[in-house]
Amino acid sequence: MPTDSVVIENATAILPDRLLPGARVVLRAGHIAAVGRGGTRVPRDVQVVDARRGFVSPGFVDVHVHGGGGADFMDGTPDAVRTVCATHARHGTTTIFPTTTTGSPQEIHDMIAACREVRDAAAPTGGARIGGIHLYGPFFAPDKVGCHSPDRRRDPTPAEYSRYFATGLVRIATCAAELPGAAAFFRRAQREGCFITCGHSNATWTEMDRAFRTGMRHVDHFWCAMSSVPSIRTRLGTPMQGSMEQYVLMQDAMSTEVIADGQHLSQELLRFAWRMLGPQRLLLVTDASRAVDLPPGRYKFGHAVTGTDFDHDGKVGRAPLGGLASSSVGMDHMVRTMYAATKAPLCDIIRMASLTPAERTDIASETGSLTVGKRADVLVLGPQLKVMQVFIGGVRQPVSGSSAPRADARATRAMRA
Repeated sequence: MPTDSVVIENATAILPDRLLPGARVVLRAGHIAAVGRGGTRVPRDVQVVDARRGFVSPGFVDVHVHGGGGADFMDGTPDAVRTVCATHARHGTTTIFPTTTTGSPQEIHDMIAACREVRDAAAPTGGARIGGIHLYGPFFAPDKVGCHSPDRRRDPTPAEYSRYFATGLVRIATCAAELPGAAAFFRRAQREGCFITCGHSNATWTEMDRAFRTGMRHVDHFWCAMSSVPSIRTRLGTPMQGSMEQYVLMQDAMSTEVIADGQHLSQELLRFAWRMLGPQRLLLVTDASRAVDLPPGRYKFGHAVTGTDFDHDGKVGRAPLGGLASSSVGMDHMVRTMYAATKAPLCDIIRMASLTPAERTDIASETGSLTVGKRADVLVLGPQLKVMQVFIGGVRQPVSGSSAPRADARATRAMRA
């Protein structure tokens, strides 16, 4: 076994459908080389990580994330991108999809260019790997913009979105289904091979069904900035019509996501989402702002100059008038909150933060589970699901705090049985 190998042992491995106690996971040459029971001798000259009876988990995949560590992807600089990627890696995210807001076309292009630069020149310890761009804003419904700038939302036009798709980096594409030009947007996104979503929308069942036929398969942050039966009645009157919620629950091919920070949704809604949709149709996302790991205060959502103001109260972001304004915690917090709220099997919780988003974004052959041959994007979690160690492509990443287990000092000497 070469010296770049890592052996993680004394752990319970979290597989997609079960837990494997007494596991040993071997990382070699950037990939997962073995997953199984411990007990055999460990060869010389390898790094040994004692998980201290914690867990070994696949790295998290976040498909909806704006910022962290004081930076927002929409700041449009490589330094900002690196800051966000490093921040979320400390919280267990190993693959990240930088997410746009309702910025100007130039701001969105600057963001995409900065993400490309960081992705192409990524250092081994540079934080979460960029899986692609999530083109989220600016194609939102006027009455569902949330904390995004209402003056900068707009309807989709080929002249604008064709330039974003031409970069080759857009892998997730969001648009409110009821907007003029939405069908053409979805068809173009489908040709590009994107994971297509409907978000910040007041769409009816009929409009959702039309979008489904043009490739839409997902709804962003369930119950947040989305239509309901009452909101559609306000828009269109009676008879009352089905909304995005009913469409997702009834259409088996649809998926959605929850922000499980304990602030956006109550415990019963988190339990309901898991019970109704299951771990193969429900994703965990952070939808995180630049306030992750920062003290309470006023910050900008989106671009550091032209973005909208929000207040971080130490738990969540809030718009000046009191509405929610994105989360301010990492994916590890979402995992712990979802686990406590639902009492679901731990394998289900981790799946919603790893394999399910990887499947939906078509990268499951590379990452998302502890499977031999996949990239060594692996976490060591403590018994309370705190992040202790992060490996991305087999390379150990910086993790905050002094409780992280270190490689066994005996790793370069004769190994124990």
